[in-house]
This record gives sequence, structure tokens and C-alpha cells, in this order.
Amino acid sequence: MKILSIQSHVAYGHVGNASAVFPMQRLGVDVWPVHTVQFSNHTGYGAWRGRVFDGPAVEEVVQGIGERGVLGTCDGVLSGYMGSADIGTAILRAVASVRALNPDALYCCDPVMGDTGCGCYVRPGIPEFMRDHAVPAADIVTPNHFELAFLAGSPCATLDEAKAAVAGLHARGPRVVLVTSFATDETPPDRIDMLAAEDGEFWRVRTPRLDLDVNGSGDAVAALFFVHYARTGSAALALGMAAASVYGLLRRTAEAGSREILTVEAQDEFVSPSETFPVESV
Repeated sequence: MKILSIQSHVAYGHVGNASAVFPMQRLGVDVWPVHTVQFSNHTGYGAWRGRVFDGPAVEEVVQGIGERGVLGTCDGVLSGYMGSADIGTAILRAVASVRALNPDALYCCDPVMGDTGCGCYVRPGIPEFMRDHAVPAADIVTPNHFELAFLAGSPCATLDEAKAAVAGLHARGPRVVLVTSFATDETPPDRIDMLAAEDGEFWRVRTPRLDLDVNGSGDAVAALFFVHYARTGSAALALGMAAASVYGLLRRTAEAGSREILTVEAQDEFVSPSETFPVESV
């Protein structure tokens, strides 16, 4: 399997491509990373160095890959943090180029925009681009709870409200939706949920809530879910496998007291999770 992954990158730590690429490689995927930004570290530190690339820079790299004559062998495109709306346009052009050569290729859009507690943290215009252009073009979308509410334009405080919001996304294009960092009024305080949906069916995985505050886990779970879905064709199976791996990754990180997720140290969790959780139909 070959995946074109277009998202941010940091030299130190694990967010964006620095979080997503290695787990996919550990699963045996040939990943072609294209960076939308190159930072020294993630912005949660409050200080960083580096720069945001523009759309033409992304298009130039994808064009170069195309000139090698290999885009037709690409099985899917994964996108994450975009940095600017013109990068979003470049990503959708890359998706169109891959699909023109391989109509079976999947596009997974992780609509990175913000999170519960901190709100929206991307540049103006990006949330609207995600909602109006990227999501309708995607086969799979992986919003967190905050992003789901924005994309749907409706509250998601209850499971029924969340299911209605997901159904609204389905109606706009994506056939598979994964909601991460998901907590409704029925989620116990010591638990956190993930919700997946496909063909009108919904599944939930509930894992223990860990005492940690790190960046990059959403990027990892989107990549894991995408690979498992592409291989199995089942959102339910992909949900169970991705949830088990990311929980193992985060548990190891919490035990170590690390500010960065232990992507390398906990790599066995990607292929052989130490703990699994039931996938329930809801």
C-alpha cells in the first residue's frame, strides 16, 4: 500500500507527518510525505521556528512525484493541518491527480482546526475551506468533537445530536466518518469515546481517560484508522484497531510523564496493541 500524506511536520516531537508517517510505515505502508509547514517543534510550546509553505510549493512536490510516473500506484491521500487555504486547494488538486490515474484511491481528510477547550487555532479561511471544499471531496473524514460541531453547524452534546451531525456530513460526500476525542452527556467522566459511522451504522469504542495533555495523537489515530479501513473495508474493524493502538501509545506516554507522544518507543502498539476494547453498535 502507498499513501501520499500531506500535512505539517516538526523536527522535534510528533505532530502532523511526524506523528502520522511512522505508524503507517510500521504497518507496512510506503508513505510519501509532503509537508505543509516545517517547524522546529509544535506550537503548543509557545515558541517555535520555521515556516509555513504555500500552495505552489506543495503542488511542485506533488508534480515531481507525478513525473516519476508513480501517482497511479497511490492507494490514498491523507491530509491534515493545512496552514493556509491555498494549501487546501493544492491538496485537492493532488487528490484529483491521483484519482485521475487510480479511481479507487481513497482520500482521508483530517480537518485539523481546533479542539474543545482551546477553540479554533488555524488561520482565517481554513475552517470554511474545510467545511465547504475539503470535506465534500473526501471519502473519509476524522474530526474531533469540536470539529464535528463546526462542520455540521449544530450542537453535539448528546449521542443523538452527534449521530445527526455525522449523518449531515455523510450527505455532503464522505462515506465514512470517525469522530475522535468524543464525549457526550452519557460518557462517564473517567472515559473518552471514539465514534465511527458508515452506511447508516454507528459504532463506538470507549477507553479510559488518561491524565495527560499532549499534541499529535489525533494525527496518529487518523493515519491508523485510514490504513486499517483501506485494508479491511470496515469502519467498525478500523475503529477497534485504531482505538487500541492509540490508547496503548497514550498510556505509555502518560506512564513516562512525557510531553511528546512516544511514537518510537511505543511502536509495537501499532502492530500488536497491548490492550483491546469492545466495539459496540450504537
